[in-house]
Amino acid sequence: MKPNITMIGMPSSGKSTVGVLLAKRLGFSFVDVDIVIQEKEGRLLKEIIADEGMDGFLKAEDRINAGLDVKMSVIAPGGSVIYGEKAMKHLKEISEVVYLKMSYEEMEKRIGNVVDRGVALKPGFTLRDLYNERVPYYERYADIVIDEEGKTPGQTVDELRGIIEGMMDQKMIQLFIDEQRRKLDEKDQRLREQEEEIKRLKEELRRSLEK
Repeated sequence: MKPNITMIGMPSSGKSTVGVLLAKRLGFSFVDVDIVIQEKEGRLLKEIIADEGMDGFLKAEDRINAGLDVKMSVIAPGGSVIYGEKAMKHLKEISEVVYLKMSYEEMEKRIGNVVDRGVALKPGFTLRDLYNERVPYYERYADIVIDEEGKTPGQTVDELRGIIEGMMDQKMIQLFIDEQRRKLDEKDQRLREQEEEIKRLKEELRRSLEK
């Protein structure tokens, strides 16, 4: 098994909701790529689309996804990531790709305001057009397909967790253990640094009071 999990699917399919729950249950980190894009670009997704058009947004999305360098993480990119060849090549290399499958009717019910959500909707496209265009991409790239029909996010996570844990080999388990140890070591180092800083401040305060 590869050292990450990438969630793909239509907007509102629950990539972030399911991804966060899955990350917690597996002990992985969670990466919301839409937030990474906003941080790197210094703009909201809808602002990038308004400023640079759909092509400009898709180029930025492709570049940032193609540059992700993470381990033991659940990655949740935007639904349009499947248009980026470099991004999907990279994500397929570093992760198991999970397609959260949902019906058009369910997507339409959930999606809300497409502008506020930052949906990459081409000029003249309807939501139905978007759905019909993207589904074949999702099916092509998926290593695992989870049909969300009639399931709560918790049930979806339970099903996916069972599949992922069944795929873990000894190498993956050791990688997981090493990553958890690394995180604990980093936490211990931060605590030591904070303790040293507190000692330094106490000593400065003592000296100032003695003057």
